Amino acid sequence: MPGILLTQDSTFIIGPITKLLGLIMEGIFFVIDKIGIPNIGLAIILFTIVMYLLMMPLTIKQQKFSKLSAKMNPELQAIQAKYKNKKDNESMMAMQAETQAVYAKYGVSPSGSCVQLLIQLPIMWALYRVIYNMPAYVKSIKDAFFPLVEKLVNQAGSTEFIRGFGNAGMYGKQFENESFTSGVTSYIQNTFIDVLNKASSAEWLSIKDKFPNLSADVDNTLSLLDRYNNFLGLNIANSPSFTMKEAMAAGAYGMIVAALAIPVLAAVTQWINVKLMPQQNTNNENDQQNTMMQSMKMMNMMMPIMSAFFCYTLPAGVGLYWVAGAVVRSIQQVVINKHIDKMDLDELIAKNSEKAKKKMEKAGVRAEKLNAYANMNTRNVNASSKPAKPSMSQEEKDEAVRKSTEYYNKNAKPGSIAAKANMVKQYNERNNK
Repeated sequence: MPGILLTQDSTFIIGPITKLLGLIMEGIFFVIDKIGIPNIGLAIILFTIVMYLLMMPLTIKQQKFSKLSAKMNPELQAIQAKYKNKKDNESMMAMQAETQAVYAKYGVSPSGSCVQLLIQLPIMWALYRVIYNMPAYVKSIKDAFFPLVEKLVNQAGSTEFIRGFGNAGMYGKQFENESFTSGVTSYIQNTFIDVLNKASSAEWLSIKDKFPNLSADVDNTLSLLDRYNNFLGLNIANSPSFTMKEAMAAGAYGMIVAALAIPVLAAVTQWINVKLMPQQNTNNENDQQNTMMQSMKMMNMMMPIMSAFFCYTLPAGVGLYWVAGAVVRSIQQVVINKHIDKMDLDELIAKNSEKAKKKMEKAGVRAEKLNAYANMNTRNVNASSKPAKPSMSQEEKDEAVRKSTEYYNKNAKPGSIAAKANMVKQYNERNNK
């Protein structure tokens, strides 16, 4: 069984993405090491910029979706108002067809935004895995723990000693793993590095007290790790909360300010990022949409506070990524907003409508009837409703549903676009009599 943390993530979806991102991070660190500035903080900033540039097409697509959604929402709301009190099968099917026609007209998928988020979420999770556990993905950083770890593993009582470290509890499964208990050297070394990578300064010094013969190796390892982890005087391997405790104990008040800088910057940059995001109009007649938008607004207000809290408790390297990501997103947002504002949305809608029409024609569907709903004048849609027809008996309703189903499934696969187009055709013919 592979190690839990130092060994690279091997889960079904996250694993391959994490390995790919790990290769990017290792490539960045290799380059800055070759030019003489092997710094993890700098690597994280460059890594963040690269990743957000790679995801920029998704971001642009998401912003286009938001703009088009804002433009088509009045039409969708008009359709909902038209069928507000109509719960019969025929009205529900007609409402669905009209709604789909509007989406087709604007070239927007109802699940468009969700799909983009689902693509981005595993990438974001993989990013955290790489940054939180750099030695697993950057060989130069892992090598910094040698030869200390190699010698420490061979010291009598070293396992019990390492298991006594404050953060060793989170690696308990690794110590009990068969690979560890059976003496697989690489697995034991990886477990030791996992614990040492999160060890405090006092715990590092305790190794010298417990194993005096390793004092020189401890000093060399700490010297190299400090060089890698030092970012503007702050050790980004430690959390700001941990740095504050050590600074207060030592009376180093300048370090307290430095420790608080990352959580504060995380909150400020996140707040700016939220302000730059496209704001949805909450003044509409749909109570459900209003509730959802109000919830989103509340979540956006909470995000800066949550950012500060997480960046205070997690390693400063994760906080640095958070800050760098918010800055890059803000710059992206300004650029994308300017780009989208210059776009001719009517021209884009016309292109999307034509694409949708061609897709339906390829599927053997006549698009004219379906598009008729999308081209309706939604401002007068309520006025165009016809008087209610006399009520039908249950038997008549059942017979009407049976005929309707047979009609719109004629020469088409049930549930397909062609079947729905037949349904719309039947609805038009019935209402035009």
